[in-house]
Amino acid sequence: MSDNNVKLQSENTRADFGKGWLIIFYCMIMFWFLIGYSIDGQNIVIEAFAGAHWKALGYASQTALHARLLDMAFYAGLIGVVAYFIIGRICVKIGARALSAIFLGLAGASYIYYGASQTVFSYFIGLTLVTIFINGAAYIGGGNLVTQWFPKKKGLANGFTTMGHNLGSALYVPLISALIGGLGMAAGMRVMGIVGIVVAIIGYIVIRNTPQERGVYPDNVSKEVYEAEYADMSSENTSRWTVASLLKTPEMWVVAIIIGINQLVTTGVMSQMVSRNIELGFTPTKAVFMMTVCALVGLAGSYGFGFIDQKLGVKTAVRAFLIWYIIALAVNYILNNQLGGYICVAMVGVAIGAAANFMTSLPASVFGRHNFDLVYSIYFPIMEIVLMLNYKINSLALTITGSLRGAYIVFIVLLAVNIILISVLNTRKYNLDYAKEDSITGKEA
Repeated sequence: MSDNNVKLQSENTRADFGKGWLIIFYCMIMFWFLIGYSIDGQNIVIEAFAGAHWKALGYASQTALHARLLDMAFYAGLIGVVAYFIIGRICVKIGARALSAIFLGLAGASYIYYGASQTVFSYFIGLTLVTIFINGAAYIGGGNLVTQWFPKKKGLANGFTTMGHNLGSALYVPLISALIGGLGMAAGMRVMGIVGIVVAIIGYIVIRNTPQERGVYPDNVSKEVYEAEYADMSSENTSRWTVASLLKTPEMWVVAIIIGINQLVTTGVMSQMVSRNIELGFTPTKAVFMMTVCALVGLAGSYGFGFIDQKLGVKTAVRAFLIWYIIALAVNYILNNQLGGYICVAMVGVAIGAAANFMTSLPASVFGRHNFDLVYSIYFPIMEIVLMLNYKINSLALTITGSLRGAYIVFIVLLAVNIILISVLNTRKYNLDYAKEDSITGKEA
């Protein structure tokens, strides 16, 4: 905190985003598609594909094909790692606005192809394309937009944008379940693919890369505040990193591993939550409903942890999140019954609402907005390597034990490792805007 005579923008917890609300709603919608297309929607799509094709494709059971499809998701993610390096470089060249719109449109088109798949290979191609394009749009494009528009209020801004994750879990899963149930897999997914393409076109028309292009300043501050509390965007500041220098920076790897583990656990839990709840004795209908409840609870988690991030700093917010998440998964693992399922759903809801906040907030806090497009182009693929291991963990748990329960103990251990990592990380080290604040308050950089 600063002294009592200086009120800094990094301590401002008011949601006075002005024209920035357009960016927040756009990113929120992209996250909704991200969750629906490539994560939580898999609860329905995998079951629909496996149920329709396991006999024709020669698998011993629907569960066997289900496990195989989880393996496909892992390999799709590995291909994505290479693609994200390229997408990050494209973002540097064409800007976040164009990248997010183009890739959201491509994700919608790929989702249409994905829904029409009839073989494991075509399923794999469709999933790979959807995963790459929607992650490129929402995280690489959207992450850069949020960092440029809200460099000091990123915690609070992300608390709103990531509500799209929760709304995706709450609304997309029952929506795609109804569409596939009523129209079939191909037609149902075609509807949502077209919607994504329409949103992409609108986004390209109305979104801008920086607040200055809309005639305002970052965080919706006045010109006087901007000049006093923010570092300039000189060519020296915006070209201070190279790919090689970032790869040699320990903080880059620590940030990527921390967020990678957070997202590994979140994706691993949410992409198979319906299946896990069925294991606990819930009916498929009840299991889908519980996922909806989980996501709605997460709206409070998104805002709550965003507020903590803004008020107390990202390090405190991440540590609180990790402790909460460990308790939630431990309850599910130890009780292994419907009571544990109910408790876990409520607690995980809060956790998933927070997890996505840190995807942008933590690297933005450490590295700042200057040259952030290059930072993100390196950080995101490294993080994604860690994230994609969730599919292997779930697949092995199913193959070895016939249950997803064993994966939860692995997730708990990984979250405990993250508590150590976040505790030793300097979360303001390379942030020039924070350094400018420190020069005002007289704090050590």
